[in-house]
Amino acid sequence: MNKCVELQDLGNKDYKQSWDYQEQLFKGIVDTKIKNRREELQLPTNNYFLFVEHPHVYTLGKSGDLSNLLLDENQLKDKGATFYKINRGGDITYHGPGQIVGYPILDLENFFTDIHKYLRFLEEMIILTLEEYDLKAERSPGETGVWLDVGTPFARKICAMGVRASRWVTMHGFALNVNANLGYFDNIIPCGIRGKAVTSLNVELGVKEVSTAEVKEKLLKHFTILFEAEIKTIQI
Repeated sequence: MNKCVELQDLGNKDYKQSWDYQEQLFKGIVDTKIKNRREELQLPTNNYFLFVEHPHVYTLGKSGDLSNLLLDENQLKDKGATFYKINRGGDITYHGPGQIVGYPILDLENFFTDIHKYLRFLEEMIILTLEEYDLKAERSPGETGVWLDVGTPFARKICAMGVRASRWVTMHGFALNVNANLGYFDNIIPCGIRGKAVTSLNVELGVKEVSTAEVKEKLLKHFTILFEAEIKTIQI
C-alpha cells in the first residue's frame, strides 16, 4: 500500500486543461491496476493531490440539471466565464479566483475501499481547517459539502464537493471559498439547492483577504492525519 501522495500546486489554470491533466493522472493509475490484475503483478500505484485556482467557470455534474445555470451563452461571455458538463457527481457549481480547488487523485486501495468514508474524510478536512479560524462548520443532512449554521434560516455553504471514482481511483474533489467573488453564485442555483446562501472565509472573518497559502497548509495537515498519508511536494 503506497500512502505517499504527490502534491502539485498548479496555480491559476484553465478548467479544461486541469480536467485533462486529472484524466491523464487518473488513467495512469487505472492502467497500472489493470496491468497488475492481468499479469498478476504488484506494481505500486501513485496518488496525487492537486491544488488549483480556476478562471471563472461553471461546471455541471452528470446528474445535474442545466436549468440551474441562469445564464445563456452571450451572458456567460459578458461575465468572462466558461461552462462545462463534466463527469463528476453533483449538480452545478462555480469555480473562480479566490477559491481553493483541491483534486485528490487517489487509489483508495492504498487507504481504504469506502467511497462514503472518503467523502466524509474530505468534509472533515474542511471542517477541521475552518475550526482553526474559530468557525463551526458542519455537514448538512442529504446535502454534500460543508456548511455554516445548518438547520437555521441562515444556513450557507462554504465548500462544494463532487467526486468521480472508478476501480477505487478518485478524481475531482472540493472547492473552498476563501476570498471568492460571491456575486458569481447569483448566476446559478448552487448544487441545485434553492433558497440557501453561499459564503466565503474572508466574509465570515470580516477581512478583505485571507492567506490562501496558510489555508492550504492547514488543509494538507488535516488531510495527512485523516488519510495517514505522507505528502511529497512536486514543483511544477
